[in-house]
Amino acid sequence: MDSEWRSKLLRAVGLALVLALAFAWAGAAPAGAKVFMSKAEALAWAFPEADRVEDRSYVLDDAQAAAIEARAKAKLESRLVTVYTGRKGDAVLGYAFIDQHVVRTLPEAFLVVLSPEGEVRRLRVLAFHEPQEYKPSDRFLAQFEGKQGDAPLRLARDVHGIAGATLSSQAVTGGVRRVLALHDVLVRQPLLAQHRP
Repeated sequence: MDSEWRSKLLRAVGLALVLALAFAWAGAAPAGAKVFMSKAEALAWAFPEADRVEDRSYVLDDAQAAAIEARAKAKLESRLVTVYTGRKGDAVLGYAFIDQHVVRTLPEAFLVVLSPEGEVRRLRVLAFHEPQEYKPSDRFLAQFEGKQGDAPLRLARDVHGIAGATLSSQAVTGGVRRVLALHDVLVRQPLLAQHRP
């Protein structure tokens, strides 16, 4: 493992730990910081009909990371990614990703739920540690429903921004593009490869 890759991995793990602590110690967070839903609550909300939710973690290699960033037109905050799959019996109900990133100087985490085909079904802010007036509203998040991986999702063109909260708008828009790219690289392409003759 080269030193650059080790440094990136340590930064990714460090960010994950910071965000995990932010979730666990919401009471000690800065004024205005708020955790709206735990991971378990979020996954139950994502897949209310599921009899189980499976999780699979990936450490992206250089080629995967480059493909995802090129497709998403957004930088990855971490190469460590978890895909949550909602199942009922043998049927796949959909996939969920938790996108965690820094908005301005403080973290935000939101859940993106996709259909089995990779279409955005729902979004939910799980934690927002910037001032609450900059938090993305449900109305803003609803714009992404029905979008798929080929949607351009350009702010101020395809997506209406949040007045007075440009950084929040950019963070969510980039996060949704990342999730769609992650689904394409980690879920859709491997499934297509399995079914090729």
